[in-house]
Amino acid sequence: MKKPLQTLPKITLKQLSVFVSIYQTGSTSRASEELHLSQSAVSSALSELESRLQMPLFERVGRRLNHHPNAHPIYVQAQAILGQALTLEHYHKHQAGQIRIGTSTTIGNYVLPSLLATLYETLPDANVDMYIANTQEVVSEIEQLNIDIALVEGVPRPTDMKTIEQRAWRTDTLKVFAKRNSQWLIELASYNDDNGCYELSLEQLAQLPLLVREAGSGTRQIIDEQLLKHLPNAEIVMAIQQSEAIKHMVMADIGLGCLSQHVIESELASGKLVQVKVAGIDLSRTWWLVWHKARHQSPIWQTFIDILTEASISKKPQ
Repeated sequence: MKKPLQTLPKITLKQLSVFVSIYQTGSTSRASEELHLSQSAVSSALSELESRLQMPLFERVGRRLNHHPNAHPIYVQAQAILGQALTLEHYHKHQAGQIRIGTSTTIGNYVLPSLLATLYETLPDANVDMYIANTQEVVSEIEQLNIDIALVEGVPRPTDMKTIEQRAWRTDTLKVFAKRNSQWLIELASYNDDNGCYELSLEQLAQLPLLVREAGSGTRQIIDEQLLKHLPNAEIVMAIQQSEAIKHMVMADIGLGCLSQHVIESELASGKLVQVKVAGIDLSRTWWLVWHKARHQSPIWQTFIDILTEASISKKPQ
């Protein structure tokens, strides 16, 4: 006896595509331009989808479409379905595939390039899109399914832990640093020739101006949790979005900085900058690998995971 055929869904990819475009652009007119459809076709597709789902997805206020509370979870699922359909459609034509990688700033600027070089060696035809921002912004993009996989410096704090997968990847160390012969250190700190660095107590560091990354960055998260909590009266001169800007301001002797070892390693080696060790402070941290559980794990996605795993193993202390 033959089994009855499974009922096919009546929701179409066109309806989902229209919905996603309206969700992202905020209007049917902009969605129609983006999708090269008439505005009536866009409005009809949205109405059909709302009818199939038996729920509203937008609240119409005049000509504006505001997101209904129902819209976000449907948007996440629609992004996942459209992504898998696109992978299937282009599987043979673009077998290497496409991957959208997100990273927080330090990793994107100083670590990702060598990883991408390895990826291109393995898959010369790989199509890679990159998104570099602070940890909080990158995790938000993962939640929206706008990127496939992310490497972040701070502890991921997604709004819904059930939908996000996170795995410890590598370790990194932040370093407090200053200009060599800085005006702030000459009379206050002692220079240790054996270690090639200045040495300060917490009380001494609290008297000096600090340049730090902005709130929301992984670097700032570690500074807040492992350094500034011991320095309630520390003088924060500026919160700056770019590590390079902090580095150059410290070289101009505006104050001391605290950044990843990867950002300042060449300047420390050349002697332009010098490390400042603070007694009793450990500024090591974990870097995280993050992805959405609904994201389709394509062949290129798995290849990149393999590269990251190998890089993690090679960086472990012997």
